[in-house]
Amino acid sequence: MRRLLAAIACALALASCYVLAPTASAYSSTGTPEQIAWVRRAAGNFLAAELARNGASACGILAAPLRATSHGVSCQARWDARIRRLLREPGARAQLRADRHAAPSAVVSVHGGQATIELPTPLLDGHSRFVWSEMCWMLER
Repeated sequence: MRRLLAAIACALALASCYVLAPTASAYSSTGTPEQIAWVRRAAGNFLAAELARNGASACGILAAPLRATSHGVSCQARWDARIRRLLREPGARAQLRADRHAAPSAVVSVHGGQATIELPTPLLDGHSRFVWSEMCWMLER
């Protein structure tokens, strides 16, 4: 009976290693722990700004070209309007909450001064890319 239990335990341990190993390696972040934490924090701050309807805070996470005044309209005014439109869409607030919940453990890939974060819904125009700029990670298109 002991041998049977030991054999079953061994088989289960081997099976769990086989099942979990590809998943863990396929979905691990790359970059230093500090870089990964910064990208996750920047994404979380951006999502928090959108949920709070705070265009100024959202602009604070955007790369400089995206923060520029365009056609006489400030970044804050553009993002306030964009957030209002976004939050009128059915399910938008739930998607933002899901992204915010996922950000602290999302897979981050850092390559030099570029980084991406894998969230259920991309942050900006179908992308979740960041660039190292102004001594922090800034969201870019």
